[in-house]
Amino acid sequence: MATVTLGGNAVDVNGTLPQPGESAPAFTLVNPDMEDKSLGDWAGQRKILNIIPSIDTGVCAASTRKFNEEASGLDNTVVLVVSADLPFAAARFCGAEGLNDVITLSCFRNAAFRSDYGVDLASGPFRGLCARAVVVLDEHDKVLHSQLVPEIGEEPDYDSALKALG
Repeated sequence: MATVTLGGNAVDVNGTLPQPGESAPAFTLVNPDMEDKSLGDWAGQRKILNIIPSIDTGVCAASTRKFNEEASGLDNTVVLVVSADLPFAAARFCGAEGLNDVITLSCFRNAAFRSDYGVDLASGPFRGLCARAVVVLDEHDKVLHSQLVPEIGEEPDYDSALKALG
């Protein structure tokens, strides 16, 4: 079990974050149209998984905006923003912000995603949501970079995530 902090207070995180060189765990998540989407739906593309607690927080919104901005210039790369938010909330946010270069997905039907990706907040006020993390995958779903952000209220290391894509 990993530990991160929220406002300086320790929070337990269940599961194991995929590490560079490993194959990414398969998943099925829900898109804004309430359709199930699997990791295989983006076969052959590089993927940035921007995993967040909730799109309705300032830091989550900032990371979604930042990866949207950066994604527009990346070849053969898709940014998947994953949270436990209902798909409607994520779609509302992206629509209001004009964010067209990210795909929002919800793990509300598939809690196994949280433990499979080592982001299952097991204690604290955000229990049941995702910890903040970034996992970068190549075209074959091999992990190139992963970061479990140590303080939930801080943004991820964008430069390292993007550098992993070369």
